[in-house]
Amino acid sequence: MSEPAVDPIVVGLVANRLHSLLQEQQAALVHTAFSPVVRECLDLACAVFTSTGDMVGQSTGGTPGHINAMATGMAHIVSECDPHRWESNHQASTHRAPPASEAKTQYPPESLADGDVLITNDPWMTAGQINDITIATPVFRDGTLVAWFASCCHAPDIGGRILSAAATEVFEEGLRLPILKLRTAAGPDPTLERLIRANVRTPDETMGDIYAQVSANQVGARGLARMLDEFGLDGIDEVAQEIMLRSERALRDALRALPDGRYSARMTSDGFDGATIELRVTVTLAGDTAHVDYTGSSPQSPHGVNVVLNYTRAYTSFAIKAALAPEVPHNAGSFRPVTVVAPEGSVLNCVDPAPVASRHLVGHFLPSLLFDALREAVPGGLPAVSTDALWMSVWRGGDLGEPRPFTLTVFGAGGTGARPDKDGLTTTGFPTGVRAAPTEVLETLTPLVQRRRELRPDSGGAGRHRGGLGQVVEVRRRGEHGWTVNANIDRVDFPAGGTLGGRSGAAGEFVDAATGRDLPPKRLVRLDPDARVRMRFPGGGGYGDPGERPVERVLDDVVNGYVSIEAARELYGVRIEYVGEPDALVRPPESYRVVGTSDSRASSPRSTHSPRLRSQSR
Repeated sequence: MSEPAVDPIVVGLVANRLHSLLQEQQAALVHTAFSPVVRECLDLACAVFTSTGDMVGQSTGGTPGHINAMATGMAHIVSECDPHRWESNHQASTHRAPPASEAKTQYPPESLADGDVLITNDPWMTAGQINDITIATPVFRDGTLVAWFASCCHAPDIGGRILSAAATEVFEEGLRLPILKLRTAAGPDPTLERLIRANVRTPDETMGDIYAQVSANQVGARGLARMLDEFGLDGIDEVAQEIMLRSERALRDALRALPDGRYSARMTSDGFDGATIELRVTVTLAGDTAHVDYTGSSPQSPHGVNVVLNYTRAYTSFAIKAALAPEVPHNAGSFRPVTVVAPEGSVLNCVDPAPVASRHLVGHFLPSLLFDALREAVPGGLPAVSTDALWMSVWRGGDLGEPRPFTLTVFGAGGTGARPDKDGLTTTGFPTGVRAAPTEVLETLTPLVQRRRELRPDSGGAGRHRGGLGQVVEVRRRGEHGWTVNANIDRVDFPAGGTLGGRSGAAGEFVDAATGRDLPPKRLVRLDPDARVRMRFPGGGGYGDPGERPVERVLDDVVNGYVSIEAARELYGVRIEYVGEPDALVRPPESYRVVGTSDSRASSPRSTHSPRLRSQSR
């Protein structure tokens, strides 16, 4: 690696300023977005790129599946604008665009100008799902392209089937947009806007979010122009190369500190309609590089749980950095030491036109899979298996006579796996950073009513450190009309396994509480007006022998309602008695006392997995 060509002080100042600009970009996006998906849940990503498409920095919010996949997407966008320019600057990149000889240049450099904005949601170019829309804005200075600002957001609707895994081709999943000009300095493309509006159930929200992305990119571009004036720079490419080089060096140093070798793991997800998905990985550590190979994973599914390769790369690179060097600034440099392969036609490298709408239900498993593989190699250990896949439900009221037809996407999370020195996080999304919208927002925008939203006791896997808890959410609707829900969920059949003697977390449940019948996940479910949908979110796996958890920690868990008295006795070997008023709603700590421990507590069984969770061997 060459020595820095620019003043290192300037590099530090520019890096910090770019971080601030990206926070401003994200704030503008969130504050102007129309849908709660973006405004409340932060299902988004914002980033700045060099003139040749290398990601220099990202905002602190958002999801790895958006930000890392957008880095791939920008490679395709820049390639479509000028393939020769991209190819000459990315010979060593793992994010491949088509060779210059094969690429179709829709927007050559001379056709791009200040005020142009590009749009695409092509799953194989960007975030792996048609609902995720990328908006890219080229930034010019004195007529020269100097940078790009881009964002990726989950659209509230994009037409086709309401988001689920039931499709058999991507064509069923909604409106697919190749790389197109959304607008120019002269204004928006009215034909394209009419086309989008005509194909979605939420035209105002979908277009409102798109134009929030456009505005946010403009906020970033204006801030960049001020920064370049302040520092007397013509562009950011030279400084950006040093910023990326620093991240690359830091991650290579972290990799070099690990023992060379091959580390493997396997995991099973629920899949679709009883057809489970097997995930296998082998990580080869050699010096300052990591090679991640998913050979042996299931072939691509006939249903929409497939993952495109750039989404696989996105969560792989996130997991490696999170495990080894979480403090390293995230940019194209941190991608370079990691190479990723998955067999073409497999569930982690599906082939167009495979259905991909619920790709996160498999892609979100990759960090836990990689943590399981690398556990032996990483000093201090890595967390136990989390619930992984974010639970995403899409609620729809569109019957004839519905006074206010609605389509609403709602997110929720179970628990994370316990950490080597701490309990897991409760109702916290990992690896995604998406949040749940407040109940008040959902009930204001729709006739939905959340009857319950509470922690789920005993759902966190028992261990020296307990897995994070899931939650219980129960939803009904006001009015007399039928309604539907698509629950894109997982870990109903295969709960999160424990680690080093820890127990599995609880499995998820999806039922109609009014009738008691199980509801089928990952597809459209039609509901009666008086239905009550209950979702019991899964818990994270435990870490270490439950018999080694201090008695006072078990007592605290019982007092706080995280663990029942029965589970404290059966799983932890601690006998606790409630001595307060039987009908008391408020039960302070002095209402409980420890009355003894079991003789077997010091030699608790070291089973690491539920019988339903297949062995994740190394």
